[in-house]
Parts: sequence; C-alpha cells; structure tokens
Amino acid sequence: MRPKKTRWVKCDPSERFFLPQVKSKSPESIVVLSLDEFEAIRLLDYEGLSQIQAARKMHVHRSTVSRIATSARKKLIQALVEIKSLRIEGGCCKVIKGR
Repeated sequence: MRPKKTRWVKCDPSERFFLPQVKSKSPESIVVLSLDEFEAIRLLDYEGLSQIQAARKMHVHRSTVSRIATSARKKLIQALVEIKSLRIEGGCCKVIKGR
C-alpha cells in the first residue's frame, strides 16, 4: 500500500468530542473522524466548495477528496443513527495557520 500524502487542513478542531445524552462508556460506542475527513466535509458541506476547490486547498487530488468525504459522511451517519460518541482526531494532516 502506498503511503498517504499529507493533507493540509486549515481548521484545527483541537479536542472535539461530541457525546449523545445517552452515554455509553464502551470503546465500541465511539466513532473517530480523522482531521482530513473533518476538513473535507467542512470545505464541501459547510463552505459549499466544489471537490476541485477543496482538493486544491487540501493539496490532494479531487478523487481523494471524494473518498475522504464519503468515509466522513458514513461515520457521521453511524454516530447519529447508532447514538454513538464522535471524536475528531488523527489523520495524515498538516494544520496550516492563517489564510
């Protein structure tokens, strides 16, 4: 398997952890969203950019952004439907500051 190319993210979510009101302590009840997944859906869904525009900002290919966003959406839906906690952390990313 090829090593992952570093993705550039502008929005550092720091330690973001979202808990449903019905809390479960088991590790299986946590869905982990990587920083690059968070950035992809932030750019596409929140900022409304095209996949090409998002790919340029993240310094990756358009098809990579598409795969990352698909994975992120599946994880978000899983957390909502199965009432799981959501943690944003990790990934092959470089957080950029400023513009």
